[in-house]
Amino acid sequence: MTYRLGTMQDLDGICNLVKNAIVEMEKNDIYQWDEVYPARYDFEEDIKKNSLFVAYEEDELAVFYVISDESDEAYNNAKWCYGDSYYVLHRFCVSPNMQNKGIGKRVLLHIEEQIKDMGYKAVRLDTFTENPFAQRLYRHNGYEARGYADWRKGRFDLMEKAL
Repeated sequence: MTYRLGTMQDLDGICNLVKNAIVEMEKNDIYQWDEVYPARYDFEEDIKKNSLFVAYEEDELAVFYVISDESDEAYNNAKWCYGDSYYVLHRFCVSPNMQNKGIGKRVLLHIEEQIKDMGYKAVRLDTFTENPFAQRLYRHNGYEARGYADWRKGRFDLMEKAL
């Protein structure tokens, strides 16, 4: 797998991957993403901030994710354990064509190493409580719920892991 910073040239591929992911999630009664969020604008802003990364398996976009020091105000609802040395994982998405092959776990480990190499001691994220696949991925890889946020689509666990 080849990892790199996302560029505006990746934008169409990312948006297509999101559309396919939404179809796949809805087949499993997961109504987490839609035409409102995440939107093309979100990815454009992520790219401008140099916070969006892509991973390709051969010539196919397999994964994208965003890491940054930004988090929603609702993150203040959590009882975080690892202080101020953290980075936040957002919009982590594995292509439906690549799912159930261990890629999610492999990329998650890569993200953790990337954040650790940047000098941070913890990762924070939010995950939809009605997405059993994401819940399992994070919990099986050592993430612990520290609180929750209620947003437009429902409840999200606020999770954290020490690196």
